[in-house]
Amino acid sequence: MLHEIINKLLTKIGEFLSKIKTKVISIITRFYCLFIGVKLGKKTIFYGIIKFKRASNSIINIGDNVRFRSSETSNLIGINHKCIIATHLPKANLKIGNNCGFSGTVIGCFNEITIGNDLKCGANTLITDSDWHLNDARSSPPKPIKIGNNVWIGYGAIIMKGVTIGDNVLIGAGSVVTKDIPANVIAGGNPCKVIKQL
Repeated sequence: MLHEIINKLLTKIGEFLSKIKTKVISIITRFYCLFIGVKLGKKTIFYGIIKFKRASNSIINIGDNVRFRSSETSNLIGINHKCIIATHLPKANLKIGNNCGFSGTVIGCFNEITIGNDLKCGANTLITDSDWHLNDARSSPPKPIKIGNNVWIGYGAIIMKGVTIGDNVLIGAGSVVTKDIPANVIAGGNPCKVIKQL
C-alpha cells in the first residue's frame, strides 16, 4: 500500500517537472527562432531541445499547434535523436502546416518542402528534397516535396526528393517513398507502393 502511494507521488512529481521543463524549453526555443528568422505559429511546443539551421535568404515557416519531440522519452516508441529542421541553400522554402507532430524527425530542405495540416510524423523519420552531395556527379538537383493534409508517416520512414503525397495517406513504418502516392491510400515498403484504398 505504501509502495503504491510512493510510486503515484513520484509519478506526479515527475510529470509536473516534465511540464515545467517543456514550458521553459519552448519559451527559450521561441526566442531563438525569432533571433534566427524561423517563423513559428501559436502554441508550438518543444519536448526537448531541437536543432534548427536556416540558410541565409531561406524561409522556415511553421504553423500553429505544432509539436516537436526531441527528448528520447517524450515518445515511448523510442526516439534515436533530436528533431533537426534545416534549410541548406539560399531561397530554400520550408513550410509546415497547423496541428502537426514530429518525433526525432529530420527535415532537410534544399529547394522546397511543403507539409499540410494534421501531419503525424512517426519517430526517427526523414524528409529530404535532395541527395545532399550536390557537388557529386552521381547526384541530381534537389526536387520539391509536397505532403498533403491528414497524412500519417510511420516510424523510420524516409520521404525522398520530388515526391508528392496526397491527403489522408498512411505511410507504413520503415517505408522509402521515392514516387508519388495518391490521396486516400495506405502505402508501404521499399520502394513504397500503394497497398490499399481507404
